[in-house]
Amino acid sequence: MKNIIIKISVFGLFALPLTAMPQAKTASKGYYQVTIYNFTTTEQQNRLEDHLKTAYLPALHKQKISNIGVFKPIANDTAVNRKLYVIIPLNAFEQAATLPGKINADQQYQASGKAYLEATYGNPPYKRMEVILLEQFPMSPFFNVPKLKSSHADRIYELRSYESATEKIFANKVEMFNEGGEIKLFEQLNFNAVFYGSVIAGSRMPNLMYMTSFENINDREEHWKKFGASEEWKKLSALPKYQNNVSKIEIILMKATDYSDY
Repeated sequence: MKNIIIKISVFGLFALPLTAMPQAKTASKGYYQVTIYNFTTTEQQNRLEDHLKTAYLPALHKQKISNIGVFKPIANDTAVNRKLYVIIPLNAFEQAATLPGKINADQQYQASGKAYLEATYGNPPYKRMEVILLEQFPMSPFFNVPKLKSSHADRIYELRSYESATEKIFANKVEMFNEGGEIKLFEQLNFNAVFYGSVIAGSRMPNLMYMTSFENINDREEHWKKFGASEEWKKLSALPKYQNNVSKIEIILMKATDYSDY
């Protein structure tokens, strides 16, 4: 029985063995860094968002990194433990290691981020943070800016995490997305996918993550109805070789902040 967690609202690391990872068909690969900030109070949220808006994102832009997404789960409105997601596209794996040093060497960042950087033991700007690194899927483009026409406030971003029981089973699910045609189906149905990636460092491995986007919540519901009813999905999901390749699904519906790049 699959475990499915759905989070809806208004608004440490271990690497997989290389043999378990699907191999890219091109020499060029893209990577994604997902940082999840956990906080409990409005005061923490305000301090954290002020830092991201006035210091951290400008520092990333100075490093020639664009299309940085900052998102609030809709579930934040009722959750005791609230979250903020920052998604950064990276052109090389090494950036994940070198980026913190480069940003910390930026004097403007040190000045703009002083309140956050010098927070005291008894008054931190967040409760905990988690960093997840992903590698672009072999048959998906590296990052897509979603083509949406609705107002910024109406747009819905859906982040999904699919966990598998073992590395080999996980590789089977990644194959299902790529060679199996799941990505192609998402494209045909205009899911406006932002990225697809295999988690190569994180706390819930083996797993993959991907993000789709919609004009509004009703548009999101209609897209998933069409997906579930499509003959392509029915045939693909019924294939014996793709059975039981996901053990847990987490679905997070989010809205972008007003300072997010998209």
